[in-house]
Amino acid sequence: MGSVTFREERCKGCGLCVQFCPKKIIVLGSHFNSLGFHPAMVANGAQCTGCAVCAWMCPDLVIEVAKVQRPTARRESIAF
Repeated sequence: MGSVTFREERCKGCGLCVQFCPKKIIVLGSHFNSLGFHPAMVANGAQCTGCAVCAWMCPDLVIEVAKVQRPTARRESIAF
């Protein structure tokens, strides 16, 4: 599971992250940023795997990806 953060004001709306996201969860927003571009944003963050392909493809270093670990169930050892 991953967490994606965009520096929206630096995004030029090139769409490379949209094109290369394997889960297709990144879209270009309908609003404009201060540079006059439609910035990228995550449409469904729950499906993000944290692969960071979007961050690798971004020419403006707008995207940060963090892996979020799911809590694992603790197993108790059984003494025989």
